[in-house]
Amino acid sequence: LQSKLLRALQQREIERLGSTRTIRVDFRLIAATNRDLEDMVAKREFRSDLYYRLNVFPIRIPPLRERREDIPLLVRYFAQRFAKGLRRPIESVSRESMEMLCRWPWPGNIRELQNVIERAVILSQGTVLTVPRSEFESPAPLTSSSVTLEDAERDHILRALEQTGWVIGGTQGAAARLGLKRTSLVSTMRRLGIVRPRPQAGANRDVRAS
Repeated sequence: LQSKLLRALQQREIERLGSTRTIRVDFRLIAATNRDLEDMVAKREFRSDLYYRLNVFPIRIPPLRERREDIPLLVRYFAQRFAKGLRRPIESVSRESMEMLCRWPWPGNIRELQNVIERAVILSQGTVLTVPRSEFESPAPLTSSSVTLEDAERDHILRALEQTGWVIGGTQGAAARLGLKRTSLVSTMRRLGIVRPRPQAGANRDVRAS
């Protein structure tokens, strides 16, 4: 694959899969990586001729911990993006949360920040984005695969259901508490496999309609 890419870059020619006809192409290429390509070239894991062909005008983007002035802008951008996609009424970021976000070293760089903000959008109540302080007190980075965003969403919905006695609809139901339509909450519950637990034998049953 590297040799084919080199040919396309060097000779500006490609061949479609299954075809023997050469096609001339005209393009500009921007390549990005977080790998040490020079070290990979030395280990013969990456072609040196392709590396030098890609390295015509290198631009180094510092990690997030070296450009903390960008963090507030990125936080607001991701918050608006995820709030719109998840239909959450987030309008601002709490001052305490922003200060914690700016102090964190971000070992996982932009992806870690993106995951943290998406998680916070799911968990925040009301219109103010709030990141729990406990998230930054854990020695394990927030990008750990042990807790996924799906887990966070499931926990958030379960808390709302338990607080409302598993009533989904109505003004006091879980859907209203979560800022969702009843149909949207039911669909999400099916996707996450959330089912109301059966009452234990002899326990009083909740007769409220959901």
